[in-house]
Amino acid sequence: MTHEPSHGQRIISLLPSATEILFALGLDDEVRAVTHECDYPAAALGKPRITRSLLAPGMSSGEIDAAVRGQLAADAHSLYTIDRALLAAIDPTLIVTQRLCEVCAVAYDEVLEAVRSLPRRPRVINLEPERLEDVLRDIGTVGAATGRDAEAAALVASLRKRVERVRETAANATTRPRVAFIEWLDPIFCGGHWNPELIEIAGGVDNIGRPGARSEQVAWERIVADQPEVMVVAACGFTEERSRQDEPLLRALPGFADLPCARAGRVHFVDGAAYFSRPGPRLVDSLELLARLIHPDLFPA
Repeated sequence: MTHEPSHGQRIISLLPSATEILFALGLDDEVRAVTHECDYPAAALGKPRITRSLLAPGMSSGEIDAAVRGQLAADAHSLYTIDRALLAAIDPTLIVTQRLCEVCAVAYDEVLEAVRSLPRRPRVINLEPERLEDVLRDIGTVGAATGRDAEAAALVASLRKRVERVRETAANATTRPRVAFIEWLDPIFCGGHWNPELIEIAGGVDNIGRPGARSEQVAWERIVADQPEVMVVAACGFTEERSRQDEPLLRALPGFADLPCARAGRVHFVDGAAYFSRPGPRLVDSLELLARLIHPDLFPA
């Protein structure tokens, strides 16, 4: 069902992935504000920022983890705050947000609380993907809410084709390497939600993460016991450059140098901020990147 047509919409995106979806559907002009983390596409950088982080800049991975645990243990909503004056000035007709992870965006309850103060209540869409199929469904949901059903259907169809191309090519592999996917290094968290599924589609085996389940802290001994042949470090919210700053922590772990992936030079740092931790269209780019790292013979750069 198509809701309000795109003309006259005032949309606020409270998720980098939602911003990517909205721009991919051609809603550049209707997006009136985005989060402080929305950096893609480049045009999103020109939009007003309606959120800010409560974390101090320059913190180490361990300090960030401690701050996150402290904030959530205190039931202090999320790690981000929303600019209520800007919210009122925009008078949005639609807000796209999420309830999946309080570490990733403004807490859903805080969004609803802020909306209650507005003279006119906007529609609030909650995106809560756990698997790749959920991400594709969310594109359709945003399309239906914004009068861009046809654009959403075309985008999803093109993404599905790319996924199937990877799946079919990976099916030709003679081996399925064991892959350790690391979403945080201090402490160590395995890949969660859609990432174990991406590994499987790309022709690898993830014995640590569980498809559709949250990323969780794991003992280093579990990873050593698995003897991964490929390791991918995609720290949540970190660029490749920022992730590499933690490489000494990884190399200092007992038994790291003896892992098959370390001996073969198959430890890869990638941009988790742009790809693996963003459930938008570029999740398919993430899949294609994984496929090249797991089976470089089948997926040349």
